[in-house]
Amino acid sequence: MTERLLLGIDEGTTAVKAALFDEELRPLAEARRPVATAHPSPGWVEQDPLGVLAAVEESVAEVLGAAEGAEVLAGLAHQGESVLAWDARGAEPLTPIVVWQDKRQERLLEGIDAEAVSASGLPLDPYFSAGKLAWLLANDESVRAARERGTLRMGTVDAFLADRLGGRFATDLSTASRTQLLALGGSDWDAGLLATFSLERAWLPALGPTYGALGELRSSAWPQPLALGAQLVDQQAALAGSGAIAPGLAKATYGTGVFVLARTDAPRRAEGLLPTVAWADEDGRVAHALDGGVFAAGSLLEWLAGGLGLAADPAQLAGMAAEVADTAGVRLLPALAGLGSPWWEPSARGVIAGLHGGVRPAHVARAALEAIAHRVADVVEAMAAEVPIERLLVDGGLTNDQTLLQIQADLLGLELAVGRADATVLGAALLAGVGGRVLDSLEHAAGLLERGRLIAPRSGGAERAAARGRWREFVRSAGSL
Repeated sequence: MTERLLLGIDEGTTAVKAALFDEELRPLAEARRPVATAHPSPGWVEQDPLGVLAAVEESVAEVLGAAEGAEVLAGLAHQGESVLAWDARGAEPLTPIVVWQDKRQERLLEGIDAEAVSASGLPLDPYFSAGKLAWLLANDESVRAARERGTLRMGTVDAFLADRLGGRFATDLSTASRTQLLALGGSDWDAGLLATFSLERAWLPALGPTYGALGELRSSAWPQPLALGAQLVDQQAALAGSGAIAPGLAKATYGTGVFVLARTDAPRRAEGLLPTVAWADEDGRVAHALDGGVFAAGSLLEWLAGGLGLAADPAQLAGMAAEVADTAGVRLLPALAGLGSPWWEPSARGVIAGLHGGVRPAHVARAALEAIAHRVADVVEAMAAEVPIERLLVDGGLTNDQTLLQIQADLLGLELAVGRADATVLGAALLAGVGGRVLDSLEHAAGLLERGRLIAPRSGGAERAAARGRWREFVRSAGSL
C-alpha cells in the first residue's frame, strides 16, 4: 500500500513554512523561507506576490525530498486578511500584496457608514480585506485597466496561490468571514456588502469548503502534483492544530501578532470580538468561533531589537527581560498597527512611558513582554464573558519564551497548555488529512496531538486585579481609549 503523508503549508506574514507529517501527525521534515516586507509610505505594508509564491514553491520542494514514493495531501493556510489583485491571464500579479497590518484605506473607510457593514458582524476597520480591495480598485491604474478588459481577479493570498499553482480561483468560508464581504451566517458573498465597497462578485473567488477534495497544486519545482485537502486562514488552522475543535475551547497563537480564537456552537456577535467561521466541510456543516487579535507581538520585539537597536534579535531581547524582576516603572503600549480587539482603535499609536535615568534595555524588554501579555488578557477577558475559559491553549514561536508565558499565566489567572510552536502548519496538515480521508475525523485527528507542558499562575487574585487595573489606566492615559 502506498504510504500517505500530510503536508502543511503556512503562508505567514514573515515567512512561509512547510512541514511533512505521517498519518499519526508525527513530523518528518520541515522547511522555512523568510518573506520580505516593505513599508513604502507611512501605514503601508506590502509584500511581493512572486516572492511569496517562490517561498511556497521552495519550502515545499525541500520537504518533498522526504516524501519519495508517497502519496501527499496538502493543506494551505494563509495570512488571513491580506489581499492583492491579479490578471486572469496567467494569474499575473497586478499589485503587491497589501498586508493585513496596512492602514492606507483609513480615509476611504471614513466615507462608509458603519451601519452599512453591520451585516458582516465586523467593525469598520482597515484590518479587514474589503477596504483594501476597494482602495486598490480606486487607486491602482493596472487594476482599473484589468477591470475594463474583463480580466480582473481580486482576493486573498490563498486564492492567488490556488489560481497560480492549481488553476482554481477559489477560497473558503473561513477566509470569506475575515473580508467583511460575507454576512454573518452566510454562505456566499453578500450583495449589499459588495455594493458598499464598490466591488463586483465576478472579480472575487468562488467560495467553497475548508477541507475536502479541493483539486491539486502543481509546480515545476516539485516532483509530483499535490492533492489539496484543505485551504483556510492561518489562525483557524492553528485552532485545529492546537486541538481546540469543540465549543468552549480557546487558543492563542503568538507570532507577528497574537490571535485568540474560541470555538462557539453558532455564529455569535460579541462586543469587541469578531464572529468568524472556524471551518466548513464538504457537506455544508460550518463550525464557528470568536476571534480577538493583538496586532503587535513578535513584530514589536523585532522593532525594538532591529528598529531601535536594543538587542541583536528578538530572542536576545526576550532573554534580557528575564534578567530583571520588573520594568523599573516602564510601560509600553504596543500599538504599532493600531489597537485591535476589544477596542478597535486603528489610529492608536505606540507609547513608551515611565523612562528615567535608571532604565536599561532589559527593563524596556520586560515592559514589552508585559504589554503583549496584557493585550492578550484584554482579549481573553472579553472572550470569557461569552465563552467560559478554564485553560488557554497557546502556540507559536513566542511560546518558547518561559518569561512571557509566566507573565501571561499570572495576568490571566489561568493555566496555559503549551502546544507545538508550529500549530498553524500542523493544523493545515491535520485538516488536509481529514479532507482527504487519511484521518477519520477532526476528533480522531485531535486525539493524535501531543499534550504539552502546563504553566500555572503564581500570583494571587488581588495582585492580578491591581496589575490589570494599572494597565487599563495606562491605556486610557495614553489617549487610546
